[in-house]
Amino acid sequence: MKIDHGFDMKELKALKVELTRFMMAYKFALDEMSTKINILKDEFNYIHDYNPIEHIKSRLKSPESIVKKVYRKGYDFSLAAIKDNIRDIAGIRITCSFISDIYELSKMIANQKDVRVVDYKDYIKNPKPNGYQSLHLILEIPIFMSDREELTFVEVQIRTIAMDFWASLEHKIYYKYNKEVPQHMIQELKDAATMAGQLDRKMEQLHKDISAFKQAESEKEQLLFPKDQTPFSFLETIVNKL
Repeated sequence: MKIDHGFDMKELKALKVELTRFMMAYKFALDEMSTKINILKDEFNYIHDYNPIEHIKSRLKSPESIVKKVYRKGYDFSLAAIKDNIRDIAGIRITCSFISDIYELSKMIANQKDVRVVDYKDYIKNPKPNGYQSLHLILEIPIFMSDREELTFVEVQIRTIAMDFWASLEHKIYYKYNKEVPQHMIQELKDAATMAGQLDRKMEQLHKDISAFKQAESEKEQLLFPKDQTPFSFLETIVNKL
């Protein structure tokens, strides 16, 4: 039985299965990376009594968005070409409190045994001309299907709350003006990015000052109470001697 455009039903079904498996690999990659990041977050929280991650958001490009990008970039319209050239089909955005958290988290992710960093772009040390700041990683991770292993790309963006707020506002403005933003607003956005960077640096310094204060207090407590005694057991020892 034939349908429009001369496709055989079996060929069409096989194509549908391949497309479904293609997209499922990216969904599974998102699930796996989200699990890895949550494990790292919880481990960091238990060990350091501090959570470096404020928010985690994941997204999967729709088939329509993928097709548009293929045509826009002039890539071959095949699954192999799409996989090689479009590396942000699966994306995770992580929002941190401080700039130092971004680099610490990126190291922890890169040190995962089954994660390979394919590309690393630091738009924090080297912001884009419009002021955009973020750390971008393209990761390759293995996904184990029923009959194959798929090496799948995942894009991870890590930024501070201030960077994320600026990027969200910039996106909304460009969408509203259909990318024809007045020049004075472009400059104001760039100025706002500079101010966001200054705020991040100021908050980073406050964070360091607080950490130094806590460390000093901890050292004072160690001097008051021996390592083998808690404040409660120390008081109990004194009472017993009375």
